[in-house]
Amino acid sequence: MSDCPHAPAARLALLRAQWGGRGDLWVFGYASLIWRPEFEAAEHRPALVRGWHRALRMRSQINRGTPQQPGLVFALMAGGACRGFVYRMRPETAEAELERLWDREMVGGGIYDPRFLPCETPQGTVPALAFTLSRRSEHYTGRLCDEEVLAILRHARGRYGTTLQYLAETACALRERGVRDREIERLMRVAVNAGLVRPGDQPAAARRSGRRSESRSSSVSTSTSTPSSSTSTPTAG
Repeated sequence: MSDCPHAPAARLALLRAQWGGRGDLWVFGYASLIWRPEFEAAEHRPALVRGWHRALRMRSQINRGTPQQPGLVFALMAGGACRGFVYRMRPETAEAELERLWDREMVGGGIYDPRFLPCETPQGTVPALAFTLSRRSEHYTGRLCDEEVLAILRHARGRYGTTLQYLAETACALRERGVRDREIERLMRVAVNAGLVRPGDQPAAARRSGRRSESRSSSVSTSTSTPSSSTSTPTAG
């Protein structure tokens, strides 16, 4: 095990200490965790995180691309705000579920900066584990022009599929749940105009995962709050 305080094992130990191993563990989902959670949740709620926004600016050399043809995945970046969902793990299963989640999200030595963030829900604010990305990370792409994004959407493929599929699944999952993200909607229009996606297409996997997510999460939320956009206001990068 590495002695580096930033090594994935050290980060996991720190998060365990912050959580305490007692009580429920909440996780904030803002992209694939919404449509492919791969963990059992006792409850899920719509949530708003302030001070962070969702951005397709993280290189993926394993899940959605390769070292030779890197793909893109969403990351939670500082600035703005982000609407997503929080998922509650039961105390008796949280440790095992956290291990599985960690292995999935921290692949390749740990690119994300995992941290607990206050998430506003209709039932109150809860601290939830979120996977964020620093602009100092070598995996942060900075601002890409549409032509650069289109090249990645056309060619990048990793162990979980293409970047295009990933973007389309996330767009569909958010739309189905009443969450507006103007930048994602714009990127989908760019993909449609380039002939990469047909107008009105809904990814089959997103439909399946939506049903699976609903069956896995016995949500007690009765929120009737009006969905809103991500209200992202990223700073220049």
